[in-house]
Amino acid sequence: MYYLEARNIVKQYASHKALDNVTVQVPENHIYGLLGPNGAGKTTLIRIINHITGPDSGEVYIDGRISVPSDVENIGYLPEERGLYKKMKVGEQLMYLARLKGLTRNDAKGQIKYWLNKFDIANWEKKKVEELSKGMQQKIQFIATVIHRPKLLIFDEPFSGFDPVNANLLKNEILELRQQGATIIFSTHNMASVEEICDEITLINRSQAVLQGEINSIRQAHKKHLFKVSYHNDETIPGFTLRSNDVYHVMEYGQTGGHNTAIVRKCDKDTTNNELIQALMRECQLTTFEEILPSMNEIFIDTVGAPIENE
Repeated sequence: MYYLEARNIVKQYASHKALDNVTVQVPENHIYGLLGPNGAGKTTLIRIINHITGPDSGEVYIDGRISVPSDVENIGYLPEERGLYKKMKVGEQLMYLARLKGLTRNDAKGQIKYWLNKFDIANWEKKKVEELSKGMQQKIQFIATVIHRPKLLIFDEPFSGFDPVNANLLKNEILELRQQGATIIFSTHNMASVEEICDEITLINRSQAVLQGEINSIRQAHKKHLFKVSYHNDETIPGFTLRSNDVYHVMEYGQTGGHNTAIVRKCDKDTTNNELIQALMRECQLTTFEEILPSMNEIFIDTVGAPIENE
């Protein structure tokens, strides 16, 4: 079942078409990656889902019905452009934002205590936001996003500005929120994070959805028939090196743990893996055999024609 659907969304700004007939279908209780270069249309789509702006045509559905403005009460949105009231104290700010999302004062107190303790930052409650570092402020904004336990969460570059330890902490929290039943849209430039936590993705480029599907299926569809193998030297042939033949081409050599290694590519993509292994074993004492699938970063570059621009 799709918890969120954006169907045939079109949005035009003056002479610029931000979204051109884009459809995104987010399964319930999934982490869904929304990817694309700067200016592709990702943020426009997120704003439409949040009723910050409206589409020129197309519809957004939540839980099988057309979305209405009141749905934002059950959406947690962490924008890329952070926005906290710097003169307010942390506890007061979280209380204010929790109440805006419909929590009672007692429920808000309980959630504030829970999250501050969870992040081991309870001593920040009386501090003003402006006294905190950028990373600390982002933790507070994350808490403000999830404090009302929304069914739908939208994170736009949630790891921006975090050191690896805190980025990993946040990643684990996002995974736990999914385990607790949340449906999550995750927009990022960090392709390693996409591979680690996303179930499916849509890649938007030049206002259009150009690539969609499950992460593993996409990587399989873009594979280049490359394999990493390791093998023993044949002691009867001094200086033995694996050579290309009509079944495989040797791309590069190396050595790992006392074994020779090589990257080989099938000469014919229709050759089965078993046939490739048999051909290798006729030439060497094969010890490991592993298919190399392209990373999401490689697929992004191949599809868009440019590397990710980190912000």
